[in-house]
Amino acid sequence: MRSALVVLLLAVLPATAQDRTNAFNDPFEQVTRAIANCPVPAGPLYTAQEARDAAHVRSHHGTSCYRSGRCRLPNSYLYDAELIPRVVQYIRADGRFNDTSLWVVGERRLVWLAGCVNSREQADALHQAVMLVDDVMGTIDYLALPGEAPRYELKK
Repeated sequence: MRSALVVLLLAVLPATAQDRTNAFNDPFEQVTRAIANCPVPAGPLYTAQEARDAAHVRSHHGTSCYRSGRCRLPNSYLYDAELIPRVVQYIRADGRFNDTSLWVVGERRLVWLAGCVNSREQADALHQAVMLVDDVMGTIDYLALPGEAPRYELKK
């Protein structure tokens, strides 16, 4: 329902093709800041057209989790607002990732990990740690090692 309202509002508001917003209010937070030259991700940004295009798919994905019995809430996107702060808290409390620069995005119980880590082993450990947080369904890897180009869109 929230997705439909956002799409309706985007349809009536004037916008240029360049205007991008976090139309679905997907949580996006920086977790750590130790690697100074780590590029900052753009975050979950959509043009008005992209939001309209995504609304149907998000509606289907959100409710299919509940219909199949994998979610206790009627829409899997309803978890994200409280899930991502718990993921941030867990990563910071763990201590193994204090020497990284990380951002997390939540979308239907999936946690997108973006930023810079020091080794592939550290990235693997981060994924395993995040999967221990209650209600996390999976992780998506957008982590870069030193010297690698970022695997995510950059903040402008």
